Amino acid sequence: MNKTARVALVALFCLGAAACSKKAVKPQETQPPAEPTTTAPETTSGKYTPADLDTDACLRQRVVYFDFDKDEIKPEFQQIMACHAKYLQDRPSAQIRLEGNTDERGTREYNLGLGERRGNAVSSALQASGGSASQLNVISYGKEKPVCREHNEDCWSKNRRVEIVYTAK
Repeated sequence: MNKTARVALVALFCLGAAACSKKAVKPQETQPPAEPTTTAPETTSGKYTPADLDTDACLRQRVVYFDFDKDEIKPEFQQIMACHAKYLQDRPSAQIRLEGNTDERGTREYNLGLGERRGNAVSSALQASGGSASQLNVISYGKEKPVCREHNEDCWSKNRRVEIVYTAK
């Protein structure tokens, strides 16, 4: 990613964090979320707690979807990155495993590499928003753990993802 793109990405993070407001999001069951728009909670201390992982609409969104053969985070997932990065800042003992996945197309080796690049992209986004590299662990499953097994674009789009898994809260 060139310097201009990185600066633009950091600017998007800053704008997203500045425009925070609490909103409830109605989950979509059949497709990946098109435009998740949630924000950090407004608690009395201003800091996330482990309970927020289950109650805050933004933190409950733990899947980042990707376009075919891409490892770049879509703009609609930037706010999710900001929420999880803030949680990591507020909770220094928290640990996240970023599980990179791909659709079934491509060789095993290619998909393992693509899944790792996707996980690293999410890791970089979290770090750019204030998360610590020591709190993040990237693993790639490639095409080995699909959530959908049909052979069509709708199904494949659900498998092109990084799952955010908290291993320590």
